[in-house]
Amino acid sequence: AADLWSVYSKPVPANGRELWTLFLQCSCVTVVIGGLFYNWMFASLEYSWHLSAAMAISFSLLLLLSLFLVHPARCVFSMIMPTLGTKQGRKLLLSTCIMIVVVNVTPNIISNIKTILQVIKCICKNSSESLLNSTALLETASWEFGDAIQENVHSINIYRPMNGHFQFSLLKNSSFIYQQMHLAGEKIGRDFLAVEVLVKDTVRVGNKLVAGFSMLYLCSESAWYLKNYLTNLRFDNFYITKKLERLAVDRKAAHLLVGSSKNLIRPTGLKLSREEVMLCLVQAMLLTVALMLMLVVMAMDHFAFSVADTAVKKAAQFSTVPVALSIKYNVSAGAKIGILPFLLKLLRLPHEELPLQNFERSYHHYLIFSSAHCRISPPTPPNPSVLLVVGLLFCILYAIIFLETYAHRLCRKIAGSFFESWEEKRALYLYRKLSRKHKEE
Repeated sequence: AADLWSVYSKPVPANGRELWTLFLQCSCVTVVIGGLFYNWMFASLEYSWHLSAAMAISFSLLLLLSLFLVHPARCVFSMIMPTLGTKQGRKLLLSTCIMIVVVNVTPNIISNIKTILQVIKCICKNSSESLLNSTALLETASWEFGDAIQENVHSINIYRPMNGHFQFSLLKNSSFIYQQMHLAGEKIGRDFLAVEVLVKDTVRVGNKLVAGFSMLYLCSESAWYLKNYLTNLRFDNFYITKKLERLAVDRKAAHLLVGSSKNLIRPTGLKLSREEVMLCLVQAMLLTVALMLMLVVMAMDHFAFSVADTAVKKAAQFSTVPVALSIKYNVSAGAKIGILPFLLKLLRLPHEELPLQNFERSYHHYLIFSSAHCRISPPTPPNPSVLLVVGLLFCILYAIIFLETYAHRLCRKIAGSFFESWEEKRALYLYRKLSRKHKEE
């Protein structure tokens, strides 16, 4: 492995064997990265397969030429993997978490809200229809009561009774009400569908933009680190490396490294400076805020499902409400009706008595609030795998916060292995700096 890395990090291969070894290494790396790039574009970014394949092939060929012919490009590419453990890697994982939550949770919330609205629509439709049907009961009662009144006064010859029937025109508008309710339901459905499509399209476009900028930023940050490493001797130069130890031993100044142990860090050690610890804590607090926001969205998903499930169950348990209409029409027992009753009584002449008939009837109706014919989509439960995946990704994010320092150290080590002569100059610069400080003290 050390020999392979030596061939990979050399500026120029020493012989033909090393040249073929370097070509095989670059080819293997290119094939793996090209396959991952195709899967990323096709499965994650949702591009078409032929466009993904064309982009993957073009990217693989360009990467192969860059790695094989350009030595600094191999160094930048090698530092991209440790850079994934830094702030840019956290941005990529955080954007992935946001995409997972939005794509899987938001449509579920919208679906459950649509179920709640369907329950409300069903209750409104059935209750209004049942209420409108009750007007037919009133019409029947009015006609029967009117017939009873007409029968009672039929024997009065000098009076011509009026039509005692009531007319109800409310039934004529029932179809218009049903039509308006149907149109309102369709409009709500179209609005929710438009919102769902807009959210999905926005997330898809945002995911593509974030992914593209993140990959460009990863490459640019690696190139920025290499540029500063090669141009600034003070940049990230506070490690006790093997070259620095060998230099101090050769010049019989090993005490410099012992006295400066508080200011210097071994690149292979686990020690973190106070500034690095405080930075990790601040970043962990910011990440916790993002986690709380995502938990709120997932809690809304559970709440929407709970409300939708309760609404569907309660709507199915709605009982019909009985409505009774009682009409009672009584005439006193001494009341008599005949032909010219007042004159006949005044003249004390015999006359025929016609007793009034009492009217007492009850009419029954049932108000229905729910029906089995309503088309209500079942509530969609939250996907437990979303919480599991998001929790796992956030565990990785928290780990990356504290591993970021070690990722920077690995980037420095990679750069030092690619440019050994420059690493010796950096070690010499740090040695002279420690020597001057020791003399001043």
